[in-house]
Amino acid sequence: MIYLIIATVIFVAVVFYLAQLVVLGLEQRADEDVLKAKDTFGKIIDQKDKAQAEKAKLEREAMQIFTLYDMTKEITRHSNEQDAFNIFFRKLKENVIIEDCQLVQDIGDVFKGGVLPSEFAVFVLKSKEKKMGVLLYKGLDPKDKEKFSILAHQFALALRRLKLYKDIEVLAITDSLTGVCTRRYFMDRFEEEIKRSSVRKCNLAFLMIDADHFKLINDQHGHLAGDQVLKEISNIIQENVREIDIVGRFGGEEFCVVLPDTDTEGARFVAERIRKSAEKRLIKAYDSTLRVTLSIGLAIYPSDGKLVDEIIDKADWALYRAKSEGRNCVVAFGNYQK
Repeated sequence: MIYLIIATVIFVAVVFYLAQLVVLGLEQRADEDVLKAKDTFGKIIDQKDKAQAEKAKLEREAMQIFTLYDMTKEITRHSNEQDAFNIFFRKLKENVIIEDCQLVQDIGDVFKGGVLPSEFAVFVLKSKEKKMGVLLYKGLDPKDKEKFSILAHQFALALRRLKLYKDIEVLAITDSLTGVCTRRYFMDRFEEEIKRSSVRKCNLAFLMIDADHFKLINDQHGHLAGDQVLKEISNIIQENVREIDIVGRFGGEEFCVVLPDTDTEGARFVAERIRKSAEKRLIKAYDSTLRVTLSIGLAIYPSDGKLVDEIIDKADWALYRAKSEGRNCVVAFGNYQK
């Protein structure tokens, strides 16, 4: 009986021990499963955080691209550099923390006694290694330096585009040899001035100017000397008219001038001043020193005509009369119609 009891106790003890081992194993597995679950959950959280960070980065980059696009789009609507800068500065203040920013053509323009004001920093605007200007700025938040740099570089590209547009416009409206208006552009301006004079009910004068014996200059001294003479005639005309007057090259050695708000007496005064200035001028043309005289015909709106073609025809007739009267003189069409 005793042996039976002992055997039973031992059996129970063994069963209990084995049961303990099983429970410990299950607990250990449960702990391992919990740890694995925690690790997996941690990785999921990390991936989620990375995804959110990447999303935020993409959103910032997209916003930056939209900002650059909007800024460039607005700037290209304007042909004035100051207007372009005002747009840039507005966009700058919308996207970065900055106290002030100024655009100057050259850093030397703002030096005081050779020293730049200490509160300002300098950013040189460049496009394809060409200097487009200088930004002076202060109060920029250090965390916004990269964003400021990106916007400033885009502004430099926009400035370069504006300058190219201006260069193309100048080429389109300016005679390459003499620097005055091309005939086509001159005619457009002439039409505008006729309309303005009609509205204001005021006079307008038109001068047709021709270099006397210009063919002889080309034949005797060469076309390069002839070109130099045309440049000098252009200079003489521009020196003797007002800023509001319009000077154009009509063709060959012929020039023309529109004088807004000018009557016959005033037009004759300007024409004589041009003629006398040319008569006195010694023109250095390579190895030759030349003199040139001018014949000038003039017509007046509205007394001599109300249309551009009419006024040109009358001035051309007066120029022909000046040539026939010995050249180097001024003839007004109206003087022969009384």
